[in-house]
Amino acid sequence: MPPQYLLGIDLGTTNSVVAYAPLVPSTESMAPRIELLPLPQFVAPGTVENRTQLPSFLYLPPPPELQSGQWTPPESLAIADPFAPHVVGEAARRRSAEAPERTVVAAKSWLTHHKVDRRAPILPWNSPSEIPKVSPVAATQAYLAHLAAAWRGVFPTAPLAEQSVILTVPASFDASARELTREAALAAGLPADLILLEEPQAAVYAWLAEQGDHWRKVLRVGDVLLVCDVGGGTTDLTLIGVTEAHGELELQRLAVGPHLLVGGDNMDLALAHFVAEKFRETGVDLDPWQAISLWHSCRAAKEELLSANGPPVHTIAVLGRGSRLIGGAKTLEVTRGELSALLVEGFFPRCAATAKPLKRRGSGFQEIGLPFEADTAITRHLAAFFQAQGTAFPRPSHVLFNGGVFKAQPLRGRLLDVLGEWFTDEATEAKRAPPQELPGQRDLDHAVARGAVLYGWSKQHGGVRIRGGTARSYYVGIETTGLAIPSAPRPLRALCVVPFGMEEGTARGVPSGEIGLIVGEPAQFRFFSSLVRKQDQPGDLLSRWNEEELQETDSLEATLPVAQENPDDYVPVTFESVITELGVFELWCVSTRDDRRWKLEFNVRENAE
Repeated sequence: MPPQYLLGIDLGTTNSVVAYAPLVPSTESMAPRIELLPLPQFVAPGTVENRTQLPSFLYLPPPPELQSGQWTPPESLAIADPFAPHVVGEAARRRSAEAPERTVVAAKSWLTHHKVDRRAPILPWNSPSEIPKVSPVAATQAYLAHLAAAWRGVFPTAPLAEQSVILTVPASFDASARELTREAALAAGLPADLILLEEPQAAVYAWLAEQGDHWRKVLRVGDVLLVCDVGGGTTDLTLIGVTEAHGELELQRLAVGPHLLVGGDNMDLALAHFVAEKFRETGVDLDPWQAISLWHSCRAAKEELLSANGPPVHTIAVLGRGSRLIGGAKTLEVTRGELSALLVEGFFPRCAATAKPLKRRGSGFQEIGLPFEADTAITRHLAAFFQAQGTAFPRPSHVLFNGGVFKAQPLRGRLLDVLGEWFTDEATEAKRAPPQELPGQRDLDHAVARGAVLYGWSKQHGGVRIRGGTARSYYVGIETTGLAIPSAPRPLRALCVVPFGMEEGTARGVPSGEIGLIVGEPAQFRFFSSLVRKQDQPGDLLSRWNEEELQETDSLEATLPVAQENPDDYVPVTFESVITELGVFELWCVSTRDDRRWKLEFNVRENAE
């Protein structure tokens, strides 16, 4: 049965959203009728409400709470529970203030962290051993399973696995993080042919939907759009250029920045630190439990104070605990002006276009956890992003803001001011116009999900498409031959097998001499990727590089089968790279002696196929 609906799922670090549109013949409608899916969830024990956003928080209740039945979902929700009893959504977010050791946060960011086993039960990170844990993949699956259950409750006769689904991911996600996301999605009941779309591109599609044909009057050939996406836990930067083909304007993704672990959560923590200092000045010294609770409480204060019609003052309360706070809760007020100054100067300070993020280390030892940015100045990270593009990178003419952080006009205004200072031509009297904010992006909370629907619609019915292909170039490690040295590994070279921008649905041979593929015994295959080496082409061989140019991703350990008639422990092969229509990268090792082929998927699977 053909799909009845087109779904766009924004699987956010802090909030998730589902938008959808009925699929109709292209002759019936030139634009999709996009709706938001109501997402039922616990907002308090025993209380379920519909919201348009599902906070990406997972709470693991203690046994007494489970036995009380207060977290038993209604039959209409029918959420399958493949892991352990848990609560997902607004109530879990609120519980994060009271019981942070039982609440999973930022599971999406953990999917990119190669230094941990993302299938192992490690979250909540550093929680006591007696508390049950889940893996980053399992937590991601739980969020998606909840969204799937919400869909099933509204459309019981249209199984999600039979619909067209676009699932968004950060542009900076590498192949392994994408594969882990896809793995969680399939386990949650999403269709096998789901498409992964970069979140900044989805934001652009949402803006295009708002503008209609008017976008062609706003942008012109040669313009460059900076998409600045600052969400709850991450920052993503993307450049999209406006080109022309056959007399029509086209959009093309030009560059993608690294996955930056800095965002709204850092702002909540900064406000909590500020408030804690104000409490200390009044003689109130918070203990660690209260400090964590304050952090989560400050999130609500930030959102209320920075909203368009927010109040001038917000009262923050901290509950008493033991002998340190006598007399119950203590309160103090934070003004809109205090918060604005704190966040503007702390996260969007003025800096030179040549600035670089600070990389301070407070100790020679560091806890193994998420690699949060040492520098919270998003403007310095933005300067580094432009520097990585080289001296000839195109100057941005427009900015599209995305993410809940940019609901605050003071933050948008400061970023535009900084960009204007960077891109003013001092050598001429006539100043070029500074980068302008694109008009019309009204719904930052739901833009990515809506844009994903429009992307899927344009694939099926025609319309404006952003040309991009892969956001990274990819490499395989080739061990060199030569005299062995005790306790020293052989030098490794990196062979480019996928260039930046390789389009979906294409395949390319990799020019090279014969390379020995280890068969019949366990072997480790090492992979690398780059966001900045856009000039490398398949067959280019790198003898040396630094960590800013190439980053190693997950290695693949496998034992490839050997033919009985071939007693050698290796087979001479060449490579063929394939980017499937779904955006999955496959590396084929093609024997030069016979018709055998081996597929190595560039992901974190345990066995090669």
